[in-house]
Amino acid sequence: MQLILASASPRRKEILGRILPQFDVIPARGEERANAGLSPEELVITLARQKAEEVYFSRPDAAVLGADTIVWFAGKVLGKPKDAEDAKNTLRSLSGKVHEVYTGYCLCTKEGERIGAVKTRVRFHELTQEFIDEYVASGSPMDKAGSYGIQDDARLVAGYEGSYTNIVGLPEEETRELLKAVGIIK
Repeated sequence: MQLILASASPRRKEILGRILPQFDVIPARGEERANAGLSPEELVITLARQKAEEVYFSRPDAAVLGADTIVWFAGKVLGKPKDAEDAKNTLRSLSGKVHEVYTGYCLCTKEGERIGAVKTRVRFHELTQEFIDEYVASGSPMDKAGSYGIQDDARLVAGYEGSYTNIVGLPEEETRELLKAVGIIK
């Protein structure tokens, strides 16, 4: 069965490539819609399901994997920054504190859907304003939830509990088990 990744994320593509050497990429294009009252787990599953279903409806002959990652801090979602100042504000708010990263996934096949979510707790180092300015000027945080990528700079994250690849954007171990369960890999 051919697998399609319903995401344009180069990080998800890289992680999935470590599990399965050949798959197609067809990014979902629809607007993300979710009820603001959902829990973080429900939110990421809803968004992952929308992405997977959108692509699956055009390719029902394949298995389609959708994923969505959010940063959850102080009871709210920290999405991708709107601009450099937003990224700086987000990084200042996370500095020295703990937040959660949630990734939801949905695999659509002709047998149905398999969904789930993974949570990782992340503790940031105390970040200096000089570091924040330098990091934001690099452009790296501009396409990432929470305005950072754990893989970007060791000075960001002091530690984490859970899956490293979940923080990057696709929990590798859970994805491997999911693909085994439906027979895409052995």
